[in-house]
Amino acid sequence: MFKDMFRKTKYVTIQPASERKYPAEDTAKEQLGARKEIPDGLWVKCPKCGEVLYNKDLDENLRVCTNCRYHFRISARERIAFLVDEGSFEEWDVELRAQDPLEFPGYLEKLTEAQEKAQMPEGVLSGQAKIGGISVVLALNESNFMMGSMGSVAGEKITRAIERAIEFRSPLIIFSTSGGARMQEGILSLYQMAKTSAALARLAEERLLFISVMTDPTFGGVTASYASLGDIHLAEPGALIGFTGPRVIKQTIRQELPQGAQTAEFNQEHGLIDLVVERTEMRSILARLLRYHQEGAKYGAVV
Repeated sequence: MFKDMFRKTKYVTIQPASERKYPAEDTAKEQLGARKEIPDGLWVKCPKCGEVLYNKDLDENLRVCTNCRYHFRISARERIAFLVDEGSFEEWDVELRAQDPLEFPGYLEKLTEAQEKAQMPEGVLSGQAKIGGISVVLALNESNFMMGSMGSVAGEKITRAIERAIEFRSPLIIFSTSGGARMQEGILSLYQMAKTSAALARLAEERLLFISVMTDPTFGGVTASYASLGDIHLAEPGALIGFTGPRVIKQTIRQELPQGAQTAEFNQEHGLIDLVVERTEMRSILARLLRYHQEGAKYGAVV
């Protein structure tokens, strides 16, 4: 009987467990392979609320979290794209390049890395454009270029923008994003504080409008010079603004800052900032301020 059973049974080779394949395993591998085909960078996690956001939706909302309104940092060119009238921006001083006057170790390599990362020759973008049909002179720090640090060329581009605002009798708007003076240029970087401030004093003598917009972060020599010398001070929500960070303050004077200190909202409450403006509202608010100023100028009103 057993012989008959063996005759009727098909011969089956039993594989070792390590070599077996199961449908569930195959399915899992197929799904894993499919996941690998999904491009990177489609999603981003909000650092404030933890919400996972679709990058395309985030871009359409100007890089502002749709859940908690956290403002992601953006580049100078991204800001220009939604801020000015389409096709109106004319860039200036693209030929200016930072040098290494102090022969600071590794500085030239850092400059090359920053230029590749930011796709800009320096940490300031400047030029002329229109906002709501009104001509303005613009200068913007680039956070991707050594955190918008102010070196000789950055200070020069800011100063030239101020001087051209005087020449063209145009309102001036500067968007600040900076960690402060660029240490690799030493005292030459600190000179830019006085140079930009002196140029703004001449702008004020001409009774021309200067709107300073502070974004995250605005610190150091930039806060101590041109960023704080506006006729009107605006800031994006949550932007950190100050001279130095809370950790350095604690280490130097052995004191802790109050809760929420150095935020745009805290600075507005204490008088440094006039208005905290969401990025999605920035263009319309600036257009309104420019229009008010333009109308006021017709009747001899001053800033």
